[in-house]
Amino acid sequence: MKPRSTGCCHGSHVELPTLTAKLRKESLKITGPRQAILEAMRHHPHPLLIKELHALLAEGDCDLVTVYRSMKTLQKMGMVRRVEFGKGGSRFELVTDEGREHHHHLVCEACHAVMQLDDCLLLEVERRIEKASGFRSVTHRLEFFGICPACQKSSVPKP
Repeated sequence: MKPRSTGCCHGSHVELPTLTAKLRKESLKITGPRQAILEAMRHHPHPLLIKELHALLAEGDCDLVTVYRSMKTLQKMGMVRRVEFGKGGSRFELVTDEGREHHHHLVCEACHAVMQLDDCLLLEVERRIEKASGFRSVTHRLEFFGICPACQKSSVPKP
């Protein structure tokens, strides 16, 4: 698996008008809060906690309850994906390729930095499972955890 970057993922290349067009397609209003949430997620595509997302918004853009409701709507529409890293609650990331952007994450257990991994070696395993079980549309979710290089350096005992 190849990391997309050596740290957290960089900003999405999807333009805000493309994202708001998806809202229009579903006959949903392009409210100020929804637009602010999408814009924030566009610039921070690594998975975010709801509270982290709310903190990124300008004061007065929307309250925390509105962020929760908007994320639920955006998730139902397939515009955001829920990611579970075990501790700390659900995180959400922007889906930028109509849901075809399958990837995994590498999470630092010390500083909680998230690195996106683009390669998936399990696609052949999915095909084998389908063939052996008769199931169709088999998918998986897998996240990796470790200690990033920066945290390794900071935890090395000094002589």
